[in-house]
Amino acid sequence: MPHRAAALAELLARSDIRRATDLARVARPSVPTGFACLDRELPGGGWPGGALTEILPAHEGIGELRLLGPALAALSRKGRHLAWIAPPYLPYAPALDAAGIDLAKLFIVRTRSLTDSLWAAEQCLASAACGAVLLWPQQLKYLELRRLQLAAEGTDALAFLFRPPGAAAEPSPAALRLGLETVDGGLAVRLLKRRGATLPHPILVDIGPPTARVTASPALLTAA
Repeated sequence: MPHRAAALAELLARSDIRRATDLARVARPSVPTGFACLDRELPGGGWPGGALTEILPAHEGIGELRLLGPALAALSRKGRHLAWIAPPYLPYAPALDAAGIDLAKLFIVRTRSLTDSLWAAEQCLASAACGAVLLWPQQLKYLELRRLQLAAEGTDALAFLFRPPGAAAEPSPAALRLGLETVDGGLAVRLLKRRGATLPHPILVDIGPPTARVTASPALLTAA
């Protein structure tokens, strides 16, 4: 009936109601990933600001940092600092520079324990100077994940957490969770969790050829 159709249209126009296939609205601005095929599937059209994003690569070094490269470069050009906390490898400066990242805005935080890493992440997120915080923890409990999510919600910064693929089976309060696998010419990005409708198939993202390493030997990270 016409009046029922009109009533339904009025309901769907409300900001607090959405279709099951819609993506959720975001409270803070997102940062474009630099890959249109991925932006189309992310709420807000990019990496969520003020929220925790988990990156779960099949194994380290498959291109996860190149996936973040365009967004990190854009933030550094705007004068925002990039905090890398307890990375397993020393960032390879020439590759980061070639990706457009302002090295003067990048700082590495080396910690002795998970407690120190969490504290450093929370402090960086609380600083308005940081545009992105990247953290590589070994293991995290749900309450620790919750702490990071709450810390992220108090800022517009991007918060990235790198975890092993097995963590996909564990509950997480993160707003966005991505599983990564290598395919010819790029990455297969599976949306394990997003705010909105699920996506049953992976997104194929062309991150370009690995012409330069983004990281150097882990031994250099612990060298005096």
